[in-house]
This record gives sequence, structure tokens and C-alpha cells, in this order.
Amino acid sequence: MVTGLRLTVVILFVANVAAAALIVLRTHVPQPPLAVRVPGVPALHLLHEVPDLRESSPRPRLSAPKAAMRCLKLGPFTTQAEMRLAFAALGPHVGQIQYTVADSAVSRGWWVYLSASDRAEALSKARELSARGVRDYYVITAGERQNSISLGLFQDPANARRRLTQIRALGFAAQLRQRVEQVPQYYIEFALPPQPGFTWQRYVAHPDILVARTLACG
Repeated sequence: MVTGLRLTVVILFVANVAAAALIVLRTHVPQPPLAVRVPGVPALHLLHEVPDLRESSPRPRLSAPKAAMRCLKLGPFTTQAEMRLAFAALGPHVGQIQYTVADSAVSRGWWVYLSASDRAEALSKARELSARGVRDYYVITAGERQNSISLGLFQDPANARRRLTQIRALGFAAQLRQRVEQVPQYYIEFALPPQPGFTWQRYVAHPDILVARTLACG
């Protein structure tokens, strides 16, 4: 009877010790930290928690280079009307197209003349010319060259020099000057189509007097 009572006490003691040990172990198990999220701030991750984006994200593809273009500058057109006709004819057959305007010095011929200080001197020289048989002259009465005596305007410089020599041989101090005028000239710039064999000459009038120069495409 005593032995059975002792056995019961031992069993109860061992059970109490095991229960106490289990309670102590549970109280010391580390709990995961509470995640605190602040609005507008991205969450932090350990390095081993972040997926490798190099494998999951596609690499950007470089766009194919544009085909090389060739551009021409065509001109000069002496009038705006001529340029507009050529512009309208070329437009449907080429790529980029635009026109430009540039002032250019153009020769208006070679002028032979006599200078005079005033109206009286100009008239006196005119009478002397007439007395020596010169009929082709004109006294300028207004403008920048007022009181000068015009002895001819020539497109060919050789003819102008012959006239100059003739008047000087009569004892007059004739002078020779090239008349230059600033006039607008028109050009068309366009990109050639990629198809080979394109000829711009078929779309413009008088292509033989125009010049086509290669230029960088803008």
C-alpha cells in the first residue's frame, strides 16, 4: 500500500516538472518583429528576400538606326514663281522638302560714263561729245549718279572696254564700272527617296541652268 502511494507521488512529480519546463520554453521562443509601415515609404527587405530582377525583367532593345538619307540643294531659281512650280512638282516624289531664300550679288552689266561736278559741267561735256561726233550718250538728271554722263551699258565686258578706249582716245576721262545689284535667289532643299534611279531633272523647268549640290540632311 505504501509502495503504491510512493509510485503515485513520483509520477505526479515528474508530470509537474515536465509541464513547468514546457511553459518556460514557450515564454522564450522569439516572436517575429512587428512590421511597421509608413505611408509613402517603401518596405525594406533583406538581400536574400529580394528577387533577382536581372532575370525577371526584359532588357531594353535598341531601336534600329534610321536609313541614311541623301539630301540635295537645288537652285538658284531667279523668281519665286519658278521655285514654287518646282516645289509643287517635286513634293510628292521626295521626302523632306523646304525652300530657302538668299541675297546674291548679280552683275547688271558694265557701265562707261563721264563724271561731272554739277549740272553746268555735265552740259558742257555733253556739247563737247556732240562736237566730236559722239551721239550715244545721256546726261543723268537725278539719283545717286546725278550729273554723270552715261556712255553705254554693256553685258559683255569686252564691248565695254572698246567703248572706254574710243571715248578716251577723244580726250575724255571716261570711266568703267561694273553694276552689281543684290537680288533674292531661291533654292529648294529636299531628301532623295530611297529608291534608286530618281532624277529631279524631270520635275523642273530648265534643269540645265540649275545646280544640285549635296548637303547634310537636317
